[in-house]
Parts: sequence; C-alpha cells; structure tokens
Amino acid sequence: MKEIAFILLDRPVTWAEAALGFAGLSLLLLVLVVVSSWRGASRRALEAAMATERAREMDDKVAEMNRSQAELSGRLQSMAEILSTRQGDLARLVAERMDGLRQQVGAGLEQNVRQTSESLGKLQERLAVIDSAQKNLTDLTSEVVTLKDVLSNKQARGAYGQGRMEAIIRDGLPAAFFAFQPQLSNGKRPDCMVTLPGDGRGLVIDAKFPLESFTMLREARGDEAKKAAGVRVRNDVGVHVKDIAERYFLPGETQDLALLFVPSESIYADLHEHFDDVIQKAHRARIMIVSPSLLALAIQLMQSLVRDARMREEAQVIQSEVGKLLADVRRLGDRAEKLDQHFRQAQEDVSGIRTSAGKIASRGERIGALEFDDAKAAEPTLPFAKGLALKAAAE
Repeated sequence: MKEIAFILLDRPVTWAEAALGFAGLSLLLLVLVVVSSWRGASRRALEAAMATERAREMDDKVAEMNRSQAELSGRLQSMAEILSTRQGDLARLVAERMDGLRQQVGAGLEQNVRQTSESLGKLQERLAVIDSAQKNLTDLTSEVVTLKDVLSNKQARGAYGQGRMEAIIRDGLPAAFFAFQPQLSNGKRPDCMVTLPGDGRGLVIDAKFPLESFTMLREARGDEAKKAAGVRVRNDVGVHVKDIAERYFLPGETQDLALLFVPSESIYADLHEHFDDVIQKAHRARIMIVSPSLLALAIQLMQSLVRDARMREEAQVIQSEVGKLLADVRRLGDRAEKLDQHFRQAQEDVSGIRTSAGKIASRGERIGALEFDDAKAAEPTLPFAKGLALKAAAE
C-alpha cells in the first residue's frame, strides 16, 4: 500500500493515498448530485407558484383593460362629436385664411413681377456695361499683344524705354535743363543729359537696359535653365554698366554719377531681390539703377534744385532793382533839397522885392509932400519922380 502509484507536482503519491482521494471525490460528487436534485425541485415549485401568480395578474389586467376599453369608447364618442364641431370651425377658418392668403399672394406676385421687371432693366443696363467693359478688355488685350510684340524687338524695346524716360523728364524739368541724344566731346551720344544750375557738368541717363536675359529667366523651366539665365543677367548688366562708365564719364564735362533707367517696376524689383551683387557692382561703378518711380522722384528733386536756383536768380534781380530804387530815392532827395534851396532863394528875392517896394512907396510919399511955387516947375518934376520910382523898382 505504500508503493508509489504516481508522482503529482514533484510529490510521490501512494496507492492508499490515491484510494482515499478517490473515495473523497466520489463522496463529493454524490453530495453535488443530491444538492442539484433539491435545487431542481425547489426551482420547479417556485416556477409553478410564479405561473399561478402570473395567471391571476393576467386576469386582473384583462378586467382592467375591459374597463378601460369601455371608458375609451365613451371618450372616443365624445371626441368624435367635438371633432365634428371643430372640423366645421376649422373649415371656415381655413377658407378665411385661404382667401387672405390668396390676396396676399396676388399682391406679392404683383410686387415680385414689378421688382423682377426693374431687376431685368437694371440687369440689361449692367449687361450693357459688361459688354462695354468686355470690349475695352478686348482692346486692352490687343494693346498688350502689341506691347509684347514691341518688347520682343530690341530696337522697339529701346524706343519704348527711351519714350518712357523722355516723358518722365519732360513732365518734371524745363526744356532748358535737359537734352536728348546730345553729343559729347568723345563723340558718344547718351540717351539724355540733365544739366543742373550752378554746375556745367551734365548728369547722364541711359535707357538701354538689357532685357533679353530677364525674359530668358522668366521663361526658364528647371534649375539648370534658371541658373544659366541668372548668369546671363549678371553678365549682360555688368557689361552694360562697364560700357556706361567707359563712355559717359568725362572729367569736367559730365557728373561722376550716371543713372541706368529700367522701364519696368517688376524687373527692377526682381533685380533687387535676386541680383543684389549686380546692384552693388553698379554702385561701385558710380551708376545708379532706377525704375520709373525712382526716376520720377529724382526728377522732382532736380526740379526743386532748379526752382531754388531760379528763386536765387530772381532774388538777385530783386536785390539789384532794390539797389537801383534806393539810388533813385537818393537822387530824388538831392533834387528835393536843391528845390528847397531854390524855394528859399525865391522867398528871399520876394522879401527883397517887398522891401524895395516899401522904400519906393515911402519915397513917393515924401515926394508928394513937397510944395512948388508954380505949375510950370511942377510939370518937369513929375517925369523925374516916375523915373526915380522905376529905378527903385529895378533895384
């Protein structure tokens, strides 16, 4: 009995232990069977009681439903009567509302027709405006195509840039201060030369900006093509800047600064954004690249300088005229003083004449007071007295 029957979890189990365990297991199973049977009987008894209770409740509910059905039938009958009454009222109300709604709809339709007519009229006017705008757009498109053809030709593009530059300069400066295509001492002819007052040297403006390389850059597809176009832009602008510096910088004849005119604001912006080294190279060569707006600003500055110079010239003329006026005033004062002297001399002469007249009168009175013996002696005396009076008046 102490022999090992098997090993369970690394522990040897003998036959006695195995038999004892089997007996215990059988007893446990018997207990479980008994308990299960008792629970089944209890469950069946409980189910029978519950079924009886459900049947009773069902009977109560059926009776309640019958009572409720009777009440519901009564209520339905009363509701049917009320609904018949309300239906007549509703029909009358609906008819009245339909009449009002029909009138409102008619008025609304009439107003909508009127508004639609007005809207159609306005729409026709706008369509006419749109047709006109479309015609203008077509004309503008043809003009843009023409402008593209002009810009594709080098000579025509140069004439276009020259024309824009000339228009800006003519609008801002008097004709005496600029010249187009003047000839320099070395035989070269710049596009324009502006002469400022007070300085005999002219400011050179060149309008032959190279645009072919920029066209290639905008039409380039791919990094290699864009890089090649960028190299060409740098080379073309650098060569043109060098040509301007060699041709138009003449000591004593031109300014040591020149302007390179770019006829397009977008090209000028691209040049400043992507080719700053070209701008710096031009600055080192004393050449300033300007767009139409910057050229107009520079021309306005030159216009202010010309205006200041003219104001200074006019001020000098005014000062000269004021000096002449002061000289005339001095001469007038001298002449007035001489006239005053003549007036004083004339006053003295008049005073002497009055004194002589007084003396003559007193002498005449004394002569009239004399007495003579006979009339014959008195006759020659009268002419003698008149002679004395005339002599005294002459004195």
